[in-house]
This record gives sequence, structure tokens and C-alpha cells, in this order.
Amino acid sequence: MEFTLVRYELSEHIATITLNRPEVLNAINEALITGLLEAVRRAAGDDTVRAVVLTGSGRGFCAGADLAANSGASGTAARGPGIAGGGRDLGAGLRSHYHPTILAIREMPKPVITAVNGVAAGAGMSFALSGDVVLAAQSATFLQAFSRIGLIPDVGSTWFLPRMAGDVRARALTILADRIGAEDALRYGLVWKVLPDDQLLAEASATAARLAAMPTRAYALIKQALNGSSERSLAEQLEVEAQLQSAAGRTEDFVEGVSAFLQKRPPAFKGR
Repeated sequence: MEFTLVRYELSEHIATITLNRPEVLNAINEALITGLLEAVRRAAGDDTVRAVVLTGSGRGFCAGADLAANSGASGTAARGPGIAGGGRDLGAGLRSHYHPTILAIREMPKPVITAVNGVAAGAGMSFALSGDVVLAAQSATFLQAFSRIGLIPDVGSTWFLPRMAGDVRARALTILADRIGAEDALRYGLVWKVLPDDQLLAEASATAARLAAMPTRAYALIKQALNGSSERSLAEQLEVEAQLQSAAGRTEDFVEGVSAFLQKRPPAFKGR
């Protein structure tokens, strides 16, 4: 399957999903968000995929919603000429287009690496933060642009930011709508590493290859444990850990991992 505005490439058990509207810094219109959701679901459902890389083509990761688009989608996926007057239900567009996409990324049963090249603004910043491992180029910038046009942060920004950066920074980032660079994003806990621009994709590929060779079923269970941990009490989380550990202990990879450790050899994990 080929997507005009979203490229999907599979190699060595790694699915690379590339937002592909470089002429507008990969700003989101209906076709792009639809293609992204299809690509994410494709990777999630393919048992040969063991790691995913999400990035953008050209000079930017994703500039957020395309304010000039008038493709017929409701909500922030497309704001045509009449949107400033309140002609569309933006919440409906979020529910139909964006929510399924951000949830599909976050709930992907494989590790997701987001490689942030250039600007990540608005919903694009949410997609950047949705990765399990967030890598940023030195030229990357992050912007919660919503309040600049009279909107609130969406696509999970009000969930990600307080958990990643803390309440004080989350409030300042969303209310002031100041653009921050990659080093500040690293200092705030929004990204894992900052890399020279020409090394970003190589690092993302190397990290994906490392993860693809590991016990990916365990990664799926780790993500399941972490995704709901902030809403549970310690006692509840301990029980979740016990249940998921029981599932992990029944995998072929667990048997292989222990065998390899005892035999002092590299493990050959299969993701099962």
C-alpha cells in the first residue's frame, strides 16, 4: 500500500513512517492524518514489524494543522476560510481524525521512535511526544501554538506535557506559546537525545534495529504497564505488574533470554 502524503517503508523488521508534505513542513490536512492512521495501523497489525520510526520529510517534522486547508474534514484537520467564525465543530474533527491516530501510536504493541527534524508545532508536537523514544535534531523546535489563534492544546498535549515536563512548565509552554529549541526540550524532559542534524536518522535507524532484535512482546507489555500507571494507585499498579509479568513469563523470548544468559551466549529473540 502506498500513501501519497505518508510514506511507509519496511526493512529488516523496521517500519519507517514519513510524513510527506515537505512544501508546508508536513502540515496536517485530512489526507495526511488519514494516511498516518492507516500506516500506524498497518505497522501495528504486521507481525514482521518489530520497531517503528516516525519522522518528517524535508525541513520539518510537522507544523501542526494546515490552517489554509479546506479539504472538507471537520475539526483541526482542516480549517477553511470560514473557520475563524466558528463554522466548524473542532472537537468533532479531533474525535474522528486525531484521537484514533494518537491512541494508535501510543498503544502500538511495538516500540515507536519519533525522529524530530525541524519544527514540531501544535498537533505535530503531540505526535513527536507520543513516541516511546523521542530523538531530536539540534535544529528541532517545539511549539504549543494553540493559544496564538484562540484555541486550547489538543491531540493529547494537555496529557503529555504535565507528565513529561511538570505542571509549571506545561502551563507556561501552553499559555505563553513560546517556541523552544531542542536543548530546552531535552532539559525539560520532552526528548531522550539531541543529535546533530545529519546524524538524526542514522541514530533513529540504529535504535530501531537494536529494539527490533530485542524481545518485542515484552516491550508491548511494558508499554501497557506504563500507559495507565499515572491513573493507578501503587497497589493497583503492583497487581498490573504481576498480571503482565505472568504474561511475559509465558513467552518464548523469556525462555530464550534465560537460556542465553545461562549458556553465556547472545539471545536470539523472535518477538513471541
